[in-house]
Formats: sequence, C-alpha cells, structure tokens
Amino acid sequence: MEQSPNIIWFKRDLRVSDHEPLAAAAKSGRVLPLYIVEPELWKLPDSSRRQWHFIHDSLLDLQRYLVALGAPLIIRVGEATEVLDQLHHELGVFTLWSHEETGNGWTYQRDVAVGQWCRAHNLLWRELPSNGVVRGLKSRDGWAKLRDERMSALIVETPNTLVPVDGIASQNLPDKNDSMFGGANIGFLQAGGRKEALKTLESFLKERGRSYMQTISKPGVSARHCSRLSAYITFGTLSVREVEQATKTKMKSLAGNPYPDGTFFRRNLSAFLSRLAWHCHFIQKLEQQPDIEFKCMHPAFEGMREPHFREDFFEAWKTGHTGYPLVDACMRSLHENGWITFRMRAMLVSFASYHLWLDWRKTAPFLAQLFTDYEPGIHYSQFQMQSGVTGINAVRMYNPIKQSLDHDPQGKFIHRYVPELKSVPDSFIHEPWRMYVPPSGYPAPIVEHEAAIKHARAEISKRWKSEDFKDDSRAVNQKLGSRNRPQSNRKKVKKKEIQQLSFDV
Repeated sequence: MEQSPNIIWFKRDLRVSDHEPLAAAAKSGRVLPLYIVEPELWKLPDSSRRQWHFIHDSLLDLQRYLVALGAPLIIRVGEATEVLDQLHHELGVFTLWSHEETGNGWTYQRDVAVGQWCRAHNLLWRELPSNGVVRGLKSRDGWAKLRDERMSALIVETPNTLVPVDGIASQNLPDKNDSMFGGANIGFLQAGGRKEALKTLESFLKERGRSYMQTISKPGVSARHCSRLSAYITFGTLSVREVEQATKTKMKSLAGNPYPDGTFFRRNLSAFLSRLAWHCHFIQKLEQQPDIEFKCMHPAFEGMREPHFREDFFEAWKTGHTGYPLVDACMRSLHENGWITFRMRAMLVSFASYHLWLDWRKTAPFLAQLFTDYEPGIHYSQFQMQSGVTGINAVRMYNPIKQSLDHDPQGKFIHRYVPELKSVPDSFIHEPWRMYVPPSGYPAPIVEHEAAIKHARAEISKRWKSEDFKDDSRAVNQKLGSRNRPQSNRKKVKKKEIQQLSFDV
C-alpha cells in the first residue's frame, strides 16, 4: 500500500537547507511543499506590503530550489484550516510537517486552530524545533545550554531529491502590489531570498563585519557594517545555526592571523555571536509568555500611560515631526529603508514612551509594519524594555540631544533625512531652536526634554515603590530573565537589579 503523503507547511522558514521538517518528510515518502497566503494576517496593524515584498522574493527563490529537487511549491490563498481541509479532500490522510513558530498573537491562535483541526481529523502534525527557541521549557535555568547544543549540532542536509505528490494544483502567487497587502511602499525594499541571504552573509564575514562594534550605534554607516541578516533570519531563508556556524568558521580562520587586524576582526565577530544568542533569548520570552504582545510583563505598569494618550503626539512621532532632529531623521530613515540600527530603534521607542508618554501597545504595531525584519518575539520584548514596563530591566531614558552629539556629531545623517535643516550650521544642527532665527518649515520641540523626563521619572518611580512590586519583579525575572551571569553571583545581582531604579539619559 502506498504511504500517505506528507505536507511541508512553510511559514517563517523559507529555505531547503537546514530544514529538518523537509528532510524528515522526504525520508517518509511523497512530499507536497505548501505555502499559505493568509489574507487575514495581512489586515493586521503589524503587517505591511514591505514585508510581503521580501517574502515574495523569498518564495520565488524557494520555488526554484524545490523545483530542482523535484517537488514544486504549492501556493494556496485562504484561512489555514480551510486550506488544509480542502487538501484533505484532495489527498485523503496526510501528515503535516512544519517548524514550530513563535509569531504574534494572531499566528499563535491560528496554530491552536490548526492543532484542533488536525486532532478532529485524526491527522498527525509534526512540529519540529526552530533555531534556539525551546517549546515547553519549564525553567530558563537550562535554556542557554539547550540553545548552544542546537547551534553546535550538524546542519541538516538538504535532500538530494523529493518525490512529489502529483495532481495537486497551485494557485498563483499574489503579486507584490496586490491590494491584499496594504498601501504603497515608500523608499528602498530589501531583496529577499536565499541567494541574497548567502551573499549578505558572505560580505559580512569577508569584510563588512570588521567594523561591526565601532559602527553599530551610528546611524547611516551602521547600515553597511551591521550584518543586515536580520530579515533573512526572520523569514528563515537562513537559519540561526547556519549563521552561527559560518561565523565561528570565519573566526577560526582568523585565529592564526598574527596581525592585530585579525584579533580585531575576531572581537567584532564575537560581539555579533552574542547578539545571535540574544535573538533566541528574546523570542524565548514570547514563546513562554505569548501575552507579552498585549500585557506589560510587570502588572504595576498597567494603566500608567493609556489614559494620557495624545493623538497629536503620536502623529508627530510617526511622521518624524517632533522638532528633535535625530529622532525625526531616524523615523524618516525607517520609513524609507525599513531598517535602522538597534540603538536608534531604542531611542525612537524611548522618546515615544518617556518624552511623549505614549503607550507601547500603540507605538509597537506601527513600528512593526515599518520594519522589514519585524520579529514579534524580539519586537515586543524590546518595546517593553525600552518603555520601562518589565520591572526587571534598568530604565533607560535616552536624551535625543546627547545621542545626536555622540552618534551624528556633524549632522550628516540629519541633513540627509531632514532637508528642512539643510541651511542650519553644524553648531546648531542638534538644537536648531537655539538659533536666533530658527529655521522655517521645521517644528519647535514638541515637548521640553527636562520637563518630560522629570514627569516620566516620577511616574515610573511611583510604580517601583508600590506594594508588591518587588515580589512581582522576582516572578517576572524567574520566568523571563536572563541567566547569563555565574550562578554564584546571581542572587546578589538579582536583588540589586530589583531594588535599584536607574536612568540613562
């Protein structure tokens, strides 16, 4: 009797290399690679055409690889359980294979529904681990070891050939500009796909990563020397394991370099590896507590900002018209490019959260749709950290003027993205309102820095001093906190972290 077919459901893993579900399904018999375009997903406030452009490129590339292996990618448009139900009618019994996905709340509920559908139809759904995220983890104490074991495991080999499931029709892949995916894009669109991912990785390890740490906080130049691999990792055209092992191979090749340059390059790549670990660390938070997309990690901060929301402040921040040049330049750059360096992302969130007192649940979905590399697990964890609502992290209130002086001292980045200030001399580019005659066409600061920070400090401190705050902080830390410190120092450091409220301005 012929074995039942295997459906490989591609989601955020658009590759054939290091793809365990594909490799395992190929050993089991006939395979049907499937991608479901879900219209409801693209109605969400954190989805955008920019992201679809990247996915579209990646799907075309994936299709080329799959055709070469003998089983083309089948495209279906619709709600996941309805698509699977139709395939059940066409195929009969099948096994569903996929990677585990840690996405936003919508994809979480979709996967719950798919699981229920599979059980109702007595179909097996084999979900296999993705990257360093561990499903069903009972304690964070052992997570780092598990993650490192996965990263050091052999890369899963690509099958030499696939036995296809014949007679199953594919729908057309929706066009990049289909109205399903929202309004028109503005500016640069990063090319997706496996081939582009490998080229980007190669150029980073060959040369661009040499100045990684020295430029990581600088707007403009960081676009060249940061890895720019985040979108490829987000949509899975590269696995984290592939990137980590390639980086370690490069570092090993530099180990015998007797010149200082080799040591310097190795240090930069070592810093990059630590950020790859952070990638999995933050997604693990969302895996363990999916509601952090919607609720503050620490309950004391619920209701703190919501009643004070100002639509005019939100609009000025969204469009880059706050009157603070670096803040506006960063926002406009993000609109144009779909990417900005980590520190400038943090500054944008800090300014919205503390200076403008905007709730992170309003600002987070807006920025998500601008990012090509939007990764829910990282995005919402970082938003909560930068908004000061975790109760376990130091509160960092960025001074936008200081950041401007530190990271764009000559105002090159500002001049590029805020043309209203093109006539402003360097001596006033960070604070144009101090000129005797301020530039026309550019707004005055939307809030006064010192007054806004004073208010934010008072409100945050009030929560830190509230009853049960420390007990709740310990609970958050136990469930979601980092375990990087040596065990002998951990209790002492935890106590200090929970008791100390610090500000970085």
